[in-house]
Amino acid sequence: MRVALVNPPWDYRNSIYFGCRSPHLPLELAFSAALLEAAGHATLIVDAHLDAMSMAQAAETVAAFAPSMTVVATAPTYLFWRCAPPELRIPRGFLDALAGRGGRTVAVGPHGSTTPGPTLDKLACDVVVRGECEEIVARLAESDDLKAVPALAFRRDGALVVTGPPHASRFTDLPALRWPERWIARHSHHHHRFDAAPDGPGAEVEASRGCPYHCSFCAKIDFRDAYRRRDLGIVLDEIDGLIAQGATYLYFIDEIFLPQKPLLEALVTRDVRFGVQTRIDLWKPEMLDLLGAAGCVSIEAGIESLTEAGRAALDKKCRASTDDLAERLVYARRSVPFVQANLIAMAGDDPALVAEWRDRLRRKGVWANDPVPLYPYPSSPDYRRLWGEPDDQAWERAHAHYLGQFERLSDIQEEVPLPLRELEAACGCR
Repeated sequence: MRVALVNPPWDYRNSIYFGCRSPHLPLELAFSAALLEAAGHATLIVDAHLDAMSMAQAAETVAAFAPSMTVVATAPTYLFWRCAPPELRIPRGFLDALAGRGGRTVAVGPHGSTTPGPTLDKLACDVVVRGECEEIVARLAESDDLKAVPALAFRRDGALVVTGPPHASRFTDLPALRWPERWIARHSHHHHRFDAAPDGPGAEVEASRGCPYHCSFCAKIDFRDAYRRRDLGIVLDEIDGLIAQGATYLYFIDEIFLPQKPLLEALVTRDVRFGVQTRIDLWKPEMLDLLGAAGCVSIEAGIESLTEAGRAALDKKCRASTDDLAERLVYARRSVPFVQANLIAMAGDDPALVAEWRDRLRRKGVWANDPVPLYPYPSSPDYRRLWGEPDDQAWERAHAHYLGQFERLSDIQEEVPLPLRELEAACGCR
C-alpha cells in the first residue's frame, strides 16, 4: 500500500493554543512510517509546516504520490498532544484541499482519541485512530476490514462504530528515526532554549512516553499515559544520527524526563546540548550535577502552585515544601543555564505571594512564568471532575469555560482567542 502521512501547515491565529508555534519534527508520523516501511509499504511524509508549504501545495504533493491511504495529524507533533489547538480547522482545510485524492483518509491525534464522533464529523474523514497511532496505522494498512482493527472510530450507515478504547503502543522498541537532510537543515528552532542563539539545527527526540503521575490538569488519559522507557541503544542510535546531520540541540519531548543515569552518562560523551521538561522534586543534587554535565541547557519544571494545599488539589503527589522546591531550582541553575518554574493560575494562591516568589527566584537566575490559566482538556481529570465523561460537545464546553474563567489570559498568548465555533466555522467543521 502507498501511505501518505501529513502534518498540515499550522496557523494559530485567534487560537487559545499556548504551545510553541515553531515547526517541530513530526515524530508520530515518522514512527508510523517506520513501521509501515518495515512491513513493505511505500510511504511519504509531508510536513507542510516545516517545509513552509501552503495548504494547496501540500494537497498537490500528496495527490501526486497517489496514496491508497492518507493520514493527517490533528496536533502539531506528539510534543503538543497534551495542549493541542482545540479547533480542527487546519486538518479539515487540508482534507478539503485534497478533495478525495488521498484514498482512505485517517485522522490521528488527541481529538479523535477522546471525542471520535465529533472529530469524524468535523473533519469529514473516513477513520480516526484513538490513542497512540503508530501501531494502529500500520495495522490499518494491512486490513480492509475496519472492524478487525482495534482503537478505531468510523461511520457505517450513519452510525458511529468504535472498535475499542484508545491504544497504548509498546513504544520501548520503536526504531531509531532518520530524517531528511533538508528537514534537519531547516530546523533552526531550539525548543525552549533561551541561554544562547542557535548555533546549528535543533531536533526533537522521545526517550520515554507517559508519566507515572496523574496530575489533574494533564491531558493524557486517552494517550501517552502509562510510563514507558525506550531502549537506550535505540535512543542513542537516533541521537548519533541527528548529531551526524549537524544537530547541536535536542529537545526531549518526554512528558516527564525522569532521572536516567545511563542516558545522562552517555550524553556526557556526546557534543550536543538538550532541554527537558520534568519535576524538580524528583531530582537529587548529584543527579542535577550530572544533568548539567551531560549538556542540559534548559529545564522546564512543573511547580504549578506555591502552596501545599494547591499542589494537593492538583494531585501533584509532591512531598517537597515550596521552600524545598525553590532551593532545588536554584541548585539546578548552578549547572543548567536556563531553569523555569511553571506556574498555573490557582484561585487559592495569593497574587502577592506569587509575585514575591517569582521575583525572589528571578534574582537568583530562575525564571518563573506569569501563572497560566487552566484549560480543561477533555483528556484531563479536571474536565471529568467538572462535567463527567467527554461527550460530543466536550471541546466546545471546555473552550467556553476557559474563555469565561479569567478577565485576562496568560502573558504567553499574543491574541484574543475566539470561541471554538467561530474558529471552525470558516473551514466547514460542524
